[in-house]
Amino acid sequence: MNEFEWHRQMRALREPVTPQRDLWARIEVAMDQPVAEQAPPVAARASRRQGWLLAASFAGISLLAVSLNLRVRHEEQDMTPVAVQQTVEAWKPNDPRLAGAAVELDAAQMELRQAMQQAPHSPSLQRLLDRTEKRQSQLRQLEHQAS
Repeated sequence: MNEFEWHRQMRALREPVTPQRDLWARIEVAMDQPVAEQAPPVAARASRRQGWLLAASFAGISLLAVSLNLRVRHEEQDMTPVAVQQTVEAWKPNDPRLAGAAVELDAAQMELRQAMQQAPHSPSLQRLLDRTEKRQSQLRQLEHQAS
């Protein structure tokens, strides 16, 4: 098939097509029948079963969502005392030039302590924590010198 024939067939699809049989007669008969007569009993049972399956799946998904939400809240409550305890230790210098660095060092120290809780025997994390604490002490010395 070449491109010319393809275009001709595409233009032929724009033309109206008459159905091979009259559909309106069947539609009118179906509209005149009561609803109970239209659905066979087997189809009605299958429809009810699908409804129950849909309701059960919705209930299962809802139960899963609620349990995940409760678990996340429980984990957040377990982590809250550590975060509160670490924010109490935060040091805030009076000099605004040093305040930004102090905030960054406090945040880094808090993240490193949380990482140390997950991997307490990690030497690289311990080195980073020691270096961060050393930088904090240097920053405190700078504040005392600037006073």
